[in-house]
Amino acid sequence: MRVFYQLEDLPQFKRAVLTIGSFDGVHSGHQQLLARINRLARQSGGESIVITFHPHPRQVIYPKDNSLQLLSTIEEKVALFERYEVDNVVVVPFTVAFSQLSADEYIQRFLVDKFHPSTIVIGYDHKFGLNRQGDIDYLKWHSKNAGFNVVEIEQKEVDDIAVSSTKIRNALLAGKVKEAGRWLNHQYTLTGKVVHGQQLGTQLGFPTANIQPANKYKLIPADGIYAVQVLHEGEEYNGMLYIGRRPSIEGVDERVIEVNIFDFDQKIYGQELTLSLVEYIRGDQHFSDMEGLKKQLAADKEASLQILSEEEPSSVNSTYNPQVAIVILNYNGAEYLKQFLPSVIDSVENTNYRLIVADNASTDNSLEVLSTEFPEVDCLRLDKNHGFAGGYNEALAQVEADYFVLLNSDVKVTKDWLHPCIEQLEADPGLAACQPKIKAYSDPEYFEYAGGAGGWIDTLGYPFCRGRIFATLEQDEEQYQEKQEIFWASGAAMFVRADLFKSFGGFDADYFAHAEEIDLCWRFKRAGYRVMAIPSSIVYHLGGGTLAYQSVRKTYLNFHNTLVTSFKNESKGKLLWWLPLRLLMDGLAGCLFLLQGKWQHIGAIVKAHWHFFPRLGYWLKRRRSYNQRITILAIGPENRKGVYRGSIVWAYYGRRIRSFGALPKQRLNG
Repeated sequence: MRVFYQLEDLPQFKRAVLTIGSFDGVHSGHQQLLARINRLARQSGGESIVITFHPHPRQVIYPKDNSLQLLSTIEEKVALFERYEVDNVVVVPFTVAFSQLSADEYIQRFLVDKFHPSTIVIGYDHKFGLNRQGDIDYLKWHSKNAGFNVVEIEQKEVDDIAVSSTKIRNALLAGKVKEAGRWLNHQYTLTGKVVHGQQLGTQLGFPTANIQPANKYKLIPADGIYAVQVLHEGEEYNGMLYIGRRPSIEGVDERVIEVNIFDFDQKIYGQELTLSLVEYIRGDQHFSDMEGLKKQLAADKEASLQILSEEEPSSVNSTYNPQVAIVILNYNGAEYLKQFLPSVIDSVENTNYRLIVADNASTDNSLEVLSTEFPEVDCLRLDKNHGFAGGYNEALAQVEADYFVLLNSDVKVTKDWLHPCIEQLEADPGLAACQPKIKAYSDPEYFEYAGGAGGWIDTLGYPFCRGRIFATLEQDEEQYQEKQEIFWASGAAMFVRADLFKSFGGFDADYFAHAEEIDLCWRFKRAGYRVMAIPSSIVYHLGGGTLAYQSVRKTYLNFHNTLVTSFKNESKGKLLWWLPLRLLMDGLAGCLFLLQGKWQHIGAIVKAHWHFFPRLGYWLKRRRSYNQRITILAIGPENRKGVYRGSIVWAYYGRRIRSFGALPKQRLNG
């Protein structure tokens, strides 16, 4: 990790992903944010940067305010940033002159000129510039011309960070250092130089080092005795710490911080110690004589040794436990919840994963079923039926996690279906989404229509799967057992990075249902990300629960939404010949329906085109909007893996190819 203390010393950063803040304590909430900028930087081949300020802005703006209580000094913060694997830390000297920068100057002269960011991750309520005139909307407005992306930290996460800081301070002021450590995800520390004291500890047989904290604003926990680990010149020792006013000593009323280091006899005046507070032993007490105090100190030492013998060596694991939210969108699926939800509940046992049912304003007894039979499952109630695409957008906007798992309500999962996909996402920063192998619940030997072993498209934008071409399903004989890049992951069981889902705009709510996952994955791949199938993870999908596969409505959505998807995502040059050819192919599909006597399906194709072509202007605006977003978020050239360079319609109907494995290998861009 590189640390910079002067803006004049900054290098040329590579695709900088930065965040700005005080990060006091660098607690567990901050650590999730640090993990996010690290992931974003790895995904884009860039580097993460934390910008913080010293001294604390309140010390400069309100110099007479002595109420500030810091959880960490600047040195402690920098050390913690390194533990959590940030690439760069910039400690900005906060001065009166810096505080006078206007919002425009702050953006251009400070952020853009000094850091050239590709992405800025910032809180929804972040204010900057003279008189706090700048806000996140102003930053987003500037980003369009400056060429950086703004990732907004949602209100819930910002509030959680603030609440965590408050809880940590309250716990420390009550002496609850173990509880504070759980919120911090590391032990609370005090750092300072050893100064001369009155040698009272030596007289009692417990020599102590008196500590002068490095920063007068550092929060000092409640008075009492603590078991501590002491760091001196890279070596760690056990000890017990006293904080208090020595009520047993007459004529002394000064609050002191002194540590008795066990099995230690070095002279260390003027040297620095770092104390990690492990556990509170007792409060400060008054003793009537020195013998009573000495006896109590001996008992305190024994208690400290017992506590410290059970304590693991102080270290912080730089890996973190990812936050995963499994979100099931439900509409009038009470019976499916009863049938399939228990398998999902079983699969998240002994994990910290969150299970949520987002209810799309069901009119059956779904909510009653959830409250009475599955009270352990979180429920988000949406105001109306937003469809699959809009429903997930509404629900996921209210959920904070590292990864979203989108799961249909009619899916039975296996015990270890989550681990392989999450493990792959953790290992591959360029992986945006993935799916498990999806088999048929009603006939488990076969692949299921809505995804099979991974989704592909052909050169005209028609979707198909490994294991399913049009309505023909293959038997699973483990012929597609290897992990493979695909073009789209099924919305029936989709694992997706939460930050990418949100920054790419989520699903297109105009789709209502069907092909929205293809559109989203296509946007990911246009920005250089990957999508994969992970067949070692297996789920069983009933399919057609809310929309039958052979229904007229499904036919309409199929033709309409795939038209829109290709129009939004194909290159301009290709659209010139693709559009008339697509019209021809859809016409041939209509002829096929005619031969089959499916008159209503012919009407569905006509309706799909009627709803598409008169709105070309609207779709053109949407295309431009998405293109701008993709340009900002791109980490590389467009990824075309998962495209069949040919016509799947011709392969299926003309050449009678009925399985993915029989397709010409030279045409498979996988």
